[in-house]
Amino acid sequence: MTSIPFNVRAWAAWCGGQEVRSGPDDTGFDATPPPVVLRRRVSPIGQRALKAAWQLPDSASARLVFSSRQGEFNRTLSILDAIGAGAEVSPADFTLSVHNALAGLLSIARRNREGHTTVAAGPESFGFAMIEALALLTENPARPVVLVHFEEPMPAPYDALDIPPPEPIGLAMSLAVADGGDALNADTCLPLNLTVTPRTGPRTGYPNLAGDFLRFLMAGDLAVTVSGDRFTWLWRRSDALA
Repeated sequence: MTSIPFNVRAWAAWCGGQEVRSGPDDTGFDATPPPVVLRRRVSPIGQRALKAAWQLPDSASARLVFSSRQGEFNRTLSILDAIGAGAEVSPADFTLSVHNALAGLLSIARRNREGHTTVAAGPESFGFAMIEALALLTENPARPVVLVHFEEPMPAPYDALDIPPPEPIGLAMSLAVADGGDALNADTCLPLNLTVTPRTGPRTGYPNLAGDFLRFLMAGDLAVTVSGDRFTWLWRRSDALA
């Protein structure tokens, strides 16, 4: 069992029909609206995720890690419907149907050339994306990583396979190494630890990693544990380790 320390420099999210973010004011956030390319070419859930990411100044220079269980599946469904009806496939739907499309759009809009990746790992996509982000920080501690996760229920008829449907959410976080002398948002930088262990007992309920983690950030709890299909995920504030 290994505990991985890291800092959350800032975060922004859409969940439960409202926008939330770290910090009491606009300090450390980009107040300019996202460009048209991020508002008109993507689905509503994609827009919410990209808007959250756009608010983080680090998104212009950090490495980007996106995660989603199904991505923008409504766009994929429209392609399948067109093929089934013998109609032409929308070029825009085809271009933006790949799983890393949102990451590409954000990197273009931000003129960010630091590289990006997208993780899809079922109900535990958010957790594995965080491991990917922390691995990037270990590889190069001098550069932060922006982690963006988005999720929404699948449309009919595939909703019958989506049991239970995921909680709609768009979450973006700027992550940095722990104790790195972080100057940006020094007053609001949140030190956390992630511990991942193989799940040994029966799973209780269905994992909701991103939603439970966001509520953990908002509530100020010392720790949160989520039991996934394969692993148990434990996030703790540094106060909980004292």
